[in-house]
Amino acid sequence: MLSVRCKECGTELVSTSRTQVCGCPNMMTITDDAVSAINLKKVVMTRLDKKETEGLTSKDLEWQEKRRRRKVRKLDFEIR
Repeated sequence: MLSVRCKECGTELVSTSRTQVCGCPNMMTITDDAVSAINLKKVVMTRLDKKETEGLTSKDLEWQEKRRRRKVRKLDFEIR
């Protein structure tokens, strides 16, 4: 979640899936995790919550390793 404030007009916007614009001549725009403006020196980030995903957890890796070692069982059927 990202929260930014425009210094020119004082509007504070919080990121969502929709595009939001402050409406002043600086045209600060926020969409998801992207912020743009004509002059970024007039934009202040008030909150930045970055979700860290480093991949698989140790529990997931252990499960994958057990699965990799598993043998395929072949069934013998009698054909008549």
